[in-house]
This record gives sequence, structure tokens and C-alpha cells, in this order.
Amino acid sequence: MLNGDGLRVVLWVAGCEHHCKGCQNPLTWDPDGGLFFDLNAYLEIVHELNKPHISGITFSGGDPLHPVNRTDVMFVAKEIKKVFPTKTIWLYTGYEWEDICNLPGIENIDVIVDGKFKQELADVTYPWAGSTNQRIIDVKKSLEYGCAIKHRTEKTGVRDEEYYGSDSKKCC
Repeated sequence: MLNGDGLRVVLWVAGCEHHCKGCQNPLTWDPDGGLFFDLNAYLEIVHELNKPHISGITFSGGDPLHPVNRTDVMFVAKEIKKVFPTKTIWLYTGYEWEDICNLPGIENIDVIVDGKFKQELADVTYPWAGSTNQRIIDVKKSLEYGCAIKHRTEKTGVRDEEYYGSDSKKCC
């Protein structure tokens, strides 16, 4: 329930090069750690996503966009979007939106929480992120407008098309 809107399936991946101080999952940093993701694991995800009370899937880790994970995560996201077009796909990454917005398959993700966790900015009241530097980004609107657009929900109280401002390094 803390990994995005509603009740979600969460896939934790191994591999992270950010090594943030205070990370909640340092055991997931090793790209050779974890269990092999196979057809049975995928079918288990599909089975869980088939339940009407499940809102979608969240990719977390580690970092789903670590170079060893990108292709497989984007493939799984694409397949899930085909089978469950109304379920949402969230992805947590230490990379910033401006550096990943052109990745192939990014359009299949609905919400990205970007940026490295910064212990000095940790805030347990900040919805869906560990530290206040991290942004909760509506991927579809961000791709449409060319800048990082905030994800809108009752929890965040964000207005439609509110963006993260001109302090971003660049836009896509």
C-alpha cells in the first residue's frame, strides 16, 4: 500500500548502482543477487493482477532501471499493459526523469518516482517517496508536455498538469 495508489503487486529487482545512504534495501544492490525471473514468476504476477481489488504493479528494488534490468523490466511492463490496460504501472528509480525519459518502453509506465534517496531529506509524511527530492511523475503527461508533470491523486492534492518547475536540468 506504500508502493503507489491502491493495493499493488510489487516486483523487487536486484541491481543498483546508486548505493544511497540509508537505503531501505541494500541487499538488493548486487545485480547478481535475488532469484531468477522466469515464466512461473511472470504467471504469478498475472494471477495476482487478475484480482479486481489489485490496482496494478510496482517495480522497485534495487533499481528497475539499472542497466542489467532495463530491457527485461520494460518488456514485462509492455506485456502487463497489453493484458491489463486499466491497471497502473509504477516504477521507482534512483535515476532522474530527464535522464531516462527517452528510454524505449518508458511509455508503458504510468508513474515514476525518480531520484536518489537522500537521508537528510527523508520525510515519512511525503507520499510514496522516501525523501522530498524525489518526484512522483505522471509519465504520459510528462511525455506529452515535454517536462516532468506531477502525478495527481487525492493523496498528493496536485492539480492537473502541475509541473516540477524550471529547476529541472532539461526536459525531454
